Amino acid sequence: MSKSAATPTRQFVPVDLDASQLDQLAPLYQNLLDRTLDSLAQLQKWLADFSELAAVVDEYGSRCYIAKSCHTDDEQIEKAYFHFIENVEPGIKPLHFQLQKRLIDNPHLPALINQPDGHRFAMLARQWKADIEIFRPQNVPIETQITKLVTQYDKTMGAMMVEFDGQQYTLPQMGRFIEEPDRPRRQKAWEQMTNRRLQDREKVDDLFQQLLPLRQKIAKNAGLEDYRAFVWKNNKRFDYSPDDCNRFADAIAQSVVPLVRALDDRRAKDLKLERLRPWDLAVDPHNRPPLRPFAENEVPLFADKVTRIFARLSPALAQQFENLRATGNLDLESRRGKQPGGYQCSLEESRSPFIFMNAAGLQRDVETLLHEGGHAFHCLAAAGEPLVFLRHAPMEFCEVASMSMEALASDHYDIFYSPAEAARARQTYFEGIIRFFPWMATIDQFQHWIYTHPDHTSAQRTEKWLELMDRFGSKIDWSGYEQARAAAWQRQLHLFHAPFYYVEYGIAQLGALQLWMKSRHDPHQAISNYRSALALGGTRPLPKLFEAAGILFDFSQRTLEPLVQAINQEIELSSTTPCPAHTPHRHG
Repeated sequence: MSKSAATPTRQFVPVDLDASQLDQLAPLYQNLLDRTLDSLAQLQKWLADFSELAAVVDEYGSRCYIAKSCHTDDEQIEKAYFHFIENVEPGIKPLHFQLQKRLIDNPHLPALINQPDGHRFAMLARQWKADIEIFRPQNVPIETQITKLVTQYDKTMGAMMVEFDGQQYTLPQMGRFIEEPDRPRRQKAWEQMTNRRLQDREKVDDLFQQLLPLRQKIAKNAGLEDYRAFVWKNNKRFDYSPDDCNRFADAIAQSVVPLVRALDDRRAKDLKLERLRPWDLAVDPHNRPPLRPFAENEVPLFADKVTRIFARLSPALAQQFENLRATGNLDLESRRGKQPGGYQCSLEESRSPFIFMNAAGLQRDVETLLHEGGHAFHCLAAAGEPLVFLRHAPMEFCEVASMSMEALASDHYDIFYSPAEAARARQTYFEGIIRFFPWMATIDQFQHWIYTHPDHTSAQRTEKWLELMDRFGSKIDWSGYEQARAAAWQRQLHLFHAPFYYVEYGIAQLGALQLWMKSRHDPHQAISNYRSALALGGTRPLPKLFEAAGILFDFSQRTLEPLVQAINQEIELSSTTPCPAHTPHRHG
């Protein structure tokens, strides 16, 4: 990774500062704590310096995390990461809290908020007040323990390899084989992946069991009844409640689950099977060869083609993506020792995004890079915001940025495929959205139960999981593989990394689908609204960000139902009509 050429010149933090050393950082925080703030001008300069320091530290920590993700088997990298989370972060967090409190308590804050751009500072004050309400110094070492346990989960998952046909593969790479028409072969691949995960089932369950009391302790220390209440405050969920999430799940059960089961019936009929098994979901229902958008060893070509998709949507977006490649801010290949999954990480001082994923030559890889590209465009759009604290939108809108890019780009799969294959890819993509909603509801409802029943046992947790799988699940026959079904939740890294961070995907998917539907009528305006809303960063409340994008912040039945119907129509169309060639749209 190399720093962006656009990295701003430091005004407060020394250029030669070593952010891994707390004894170099602490005097800078102390400077801010001791500084006189007797005027609006002094407060503004203080806030700018605080932002610069926070960006420097945040980027150092992000780079440690990225390096750890890319090389889970490198002891020196792991040592540097643990040094940061064990020695630097715990020392900084109390100081950061004291600085937040200085702003909230400062008599010039009202004058700051009453300026022409005061809405920015009003948002900052609302967020920091929530942080102050729940911050407890005694939680800092507990958060460090949690991070270490989550790192053990990553290391465990990243070490999983499978021998198949005489070769070693990562689990993401094994995904290729469960798409193959040869049913016994894909069953064998699925079984080997599943058996490998089950080898570490008890270990992963034990890690999760250790996380629960730590998280509950954090909530109790903050004076809250359970960890769900803590997350609601910590994640600044000002605009919806747990009850809204429960109603969303009910709407999914009513509007989406029946459609998923109908799709299962159709898939079984097309495959000429009496019953679907877990290894029958990724294969083409007409037993055509799997979609292969690129060869596993052609990752640069993969990135080239994604650039071409972005160029059709907006030449400016394509240029931004190419700049990421030029600055080394992409790591796309799947390899031994690399953490599973994909993410975009904002490098705050450089004001540049980094994209991490595990490409294995699958259609899902195309969707993943488009998704993370949307996050990257969000990071870049908001990079002009001077204060690092206001660059990040609420996560529900961050996922609109990424999911909208997936949806808008689905019209351009012909860059990877023939017209008939592009239609297949679109059908797969939209069917995946339909199948996603019940899975999202399962994960979300599972977490609501877990953290409002803090004293549950491992057996009770499994029982609840299976109950939710029955409620939201599809028509898959798991006979003989009951243990795999009972442990399926362990694959969802959000349960370990970011509790309750999953309903955001569902809320955002509704926003992205609204934007996609608007693009069918006016693609130029849809992209324009999208980019304008991204540029607001975190300077507006969640409903206002949706409004800026021309969409509704609503995840009730009245919004879900028509979108599900539109997706179903798109699936029907894609299953019968080849995707036509598209004329590139030129947007700024």
